[in-house]
Amino acid sequence: MIRDLEKSHRPITLFLFLFLCMMLPAQPAQALSRIKDLADVEGVRDNMLVGYGLVVGLDGTGDSLRNAPFTKQSLESMLERMGVNTRGTNLKTENVAAVMVTANLPPFSTQGSRMDVIISSLGDADSLRGGMLLVTPLIGADGEIYAVAQGPVAIGGFSASGQGSSVTKGVATSGRIANGAIIEREIGFKLASMDTLRLSLRNPDFTTAQRMSQTINTYLGTTAAKPLNPTTVSLNIPLKYKGNIVSLLTEIEQLRVEPDQPARVVIDEQSGIIVIGQDVRVSQVAIAQGNLTISVRESPQVSQPNAFSKTGETTTVPRTDITVDESSDSRLMVLNVGVTLQSLVDGLNALGVGPQDMIAILQAIKAAGALQAEVEVM
Repeated sequence: MIRDLEKSHRPITLFLFLFLCMMLPAQPAQALSRIKDLADVEGVRDNMLVGYGLVVGLDGTGDSLRNAPFTKQSLESMLERMGVNTRGTNLKTENVAAVMVTANLPPFSTQGSRMDVIISSLGDADSLRGGMLLVTPLIGADGEIYAVAQGPVAIGGFSASGQGSSVTKGVATSGRIANGAIIEREIGFKLASMDTLRLSLRNPDFTTAQRMSQTINTYLGTTAAKPLNPTTVSLNIPLKYKGNIVSLLTEIEQLRVEPDQPARVVIDEQSGIIVIGQDVRVSQVAIAQGNLTISVRESPQVSQPNAFSKTGETTTVPRTDITVDESSDSRLMVLNVGVTLQSLVDGLNALGVGPQDMIAILQAIKAAGALQAEVEVM
């Protein structure tokens, strides 16, 4: 009897549970991001290095010394340092290529550690496959040597050609050497002894800087963070974190903040890419779109005399076909006041226009003063 009552109450209990779930208010989804993903710590940064070197051991795909005199001069200088005098001789080797070596020195890198380098050809070399980079000093903006690179070059592309055709995949004149450089000089930065840190926002914004400061102060329980401008948030180190700034940054960078963004429309006319921000609004405006296409087709024909004719000559007679296509299904659409991003996209899609036409429409709406957003053309 008790089991029967329990079975009869199960549907009622399930119905009440579902009804209560439906009555609960839906929580708005917020795009919260970590401070680690929104800002950088001032001073914790990479340093760019560059160097000039030679890649040897190529299978006839290197620079032609006649067209690349800098390669010839570099080769002669290197051989002279090795005790070989080649001045005045006619060098014809094609197994050497002059290259630029670039790398990013990570922050707090210690002497003796390694980093990756990128190799890029300078001359008319066809490929760097199978090449070996000789010892190349890497210098910084101050002219000091911070690393030395050497090693076999690994490339991801290839190029093959014959008398009738050629095949190319990727770029065969640039490559990479994993752990190809040894760091010789450290860049001093005393992070542990600092009393004030500055967080630099990657996307400057007043609202985001204020929210970040409030979140940090709430977590620390004191007014340690203060926004200086839309890009910088100043952080005074609390007493309990003196000498232990790493722990402070570890805790702060995991805090989550809802970033704000301006209403912006980004347009890349070359590729036809359009990116519309979330807060873009459009005032009431009517849009009509129509296309006028003119096609010109050339079909030349060959006119030649009859067989065994002693007069006349073979000529090419032009044949031009011009077609005018004026769209007859152009439509006029009205966008209401303050439409959202989704309504704007739906309206443009309803017109049946392509990316290039959408770019022209958005620029025309902005010119009419109906687009309440910043338009950035790349």
